[in-house]
Amino acid sequence: QVQLVESGGGLVQAGDSMKLSCVISGRSYSGHAMAWFRQVHGSPRELVAGINGEDEVTTYADSVKGRFTIARDKIKNTLSLQMNSLKPEDSAVYYCAVSKFIWPTERTWDYDPWGRGTQVTVSS
Repeated sequence: QVQLVESGGGLVQAGDSMKLSCVISGRSYSGHAMAWFRQVHGSPRELVAGINGEDEVTTYADSVKGRFTIARDKIKNTLSLQMNSLKPEDSAVYYCAVSKFIWPTERTWDYDPWGRGTQVTVSS
């Protein structure tokens, strides 16, 4: 059974750093893009960062460029998101997901499976 399990969320203050991790078990997705999305209650799920399945080229939402870094370890089958200089508007549930394609996209329906999410709360 394929599972994606996120960890590392919690409560921090504005300006702090936090690292999220996602462990994938059940199979390897080395040729697939992977991504982190986030969702605030009542709003659509949005792409935060994605990483290409072949050459590991990364893409970021404008709101997190220069602050967040996505990385993957194909041997350990993990995905991470280093978040620096956190802002209150970064507060959301963060999800890791595997794309059906090589390139990451913003479309949530391009991704399956998904993790269950981890809550990140940034206080001002």
